[in-house]
Amino acid sequence: MAAALVALVAVPAVAGALLLIAGHTADRRATRAGVGAALVTLTLAVPVAIARPTFSAEYLAGVSFGARVDGLSAVLTVTVAVVSLAVLVFSAADLAPDASRARFVGLMLVFSAGMLLTVTATTLLTLLMAWELMGATSYALIGFRWHETRPAASGAVAFLTTRAGDLGLYVAAGAALAGGASGLGLDALATLPDGWRDVVAGGVVLAALGKSAQLPFSFWLSRAMDGPSPVSALLHSAAMVAAGAYLLLRLNPLLSATGWAATLVAWTGAATALTLGAVAAVQRDLKQVLAASTCAQLGFMVLAAGAGAVAAGGAHLVTHALTKSLLFLTAGAWLTALGTDRLADLRGVGTRWPVVGATFAVGGATLAGLAPLSLWASKEHVLAGALHTSTPLYLTALAATALGAVYASRATILVLG
Repeated sequence: MAAALVALVAVPAVAGALLLIAGHTADRRATRAGVGAALVTLTLAVPVAIARPTFSAEYLAGVSFGARVDGLSAVLTVTVAVVSLAVLVFSAADLAPDASRARFVGLMLVFSAGMLLTVTATTLLTLLMAWELMGATSYALIGFRWHETRPAASGAVAFLTTRAGDLGLYVAAGAALAGGASGLGLDALATLPDGWRDVVAGGVVLAALGKSAQLPFSFWLSRAMDGPSPVSALLHSAAMVAAGAYLLLRLNPLLSATGWAATLVAWTGAATALTLGAVAAVQRDLKQVLAASTCAQLGFMVLAAGAGAVAAGGAHLVTHALTKSLLFLTAGAWLTALGTDRLADLRGVGTRWPVVGATFAVGGATLAGLAPLSLWASKEHVLAGALHTSTPLYLTALAATALGAVYASRATILVLG
């Protein structure tokens, strides 16, 4: 099954690269080719998640390139594949007729390949390659309409902000080499000597917080809303921002071993969930509500990583990815039909398009954390982990949960009118 694991990443990467090389000559067939590649990727993701294979190759002396599917990454590979397929199907109707479809679909496929490699990486070398691939393609996707000033500038803001945090991974890799980490394996980082282990943890935390738009990096996610709606649905649900939270969950043993990183991560996540929840509650644009809520919900995942509630954080990551992609796609449908995402202009739009409205209502109720829907269950386990860590942390997370119900209910009520 190692070959299937390689194919899982290679299929979207190669298909995307071919579309980018073909350019405008492939525009007419790009959407069908992209959906086909995404369908093949999903077909591969399911057996790979069941068999959980491993791939490893020595790159240089003492440095390995490796990938593995385990309990945490198995769920993420299927989730990324499902959301990628849904987004590519939606993009067929969302993109303008004169848009460069081959460039768009190619970038989306290469980006998905980067995320799949990120969640299966077992060494810092593999992670760095995937991290760079995601960063470059996310810049191109957010600034897809490069001839417009605002999207191009927003892409640059997102790229430069996340790149500043990404430098932490290079520091972590250098410290891991100096500290004698075998093959730069992620599992070996927690066993590094004191000092080197702290530097590695600091670099990982910096990179993860930047990628997941946690405080003080949260501002870039709002600007990223200037990209096309399918880009928002993928980057801000199952990929890109989810990568930082996933990395912290994956490296929870490293955070716990330092004695300080776990506490820092937990409180940063709680503070982001509370602050950005308040921001989401007063936004006037639907996509900005969803952007701020993404930062807030990722805060719960980051909190879970710091509190040691890895299973709860992983469950919240998956349920949030499916819920938020649903909400972004419905918001994108209204934006395409009406040319606006201002909540005042969307009042009652759910009754005019009842199927889309009902879909948004389900997503909104889930985001609000209503029982017995999925986010309610995963958030309850995150709160339990916070309570086990400290009472003040739990109370902060509880207040953030209440704000989540406020902004999700407000948006849903306005849309349904």
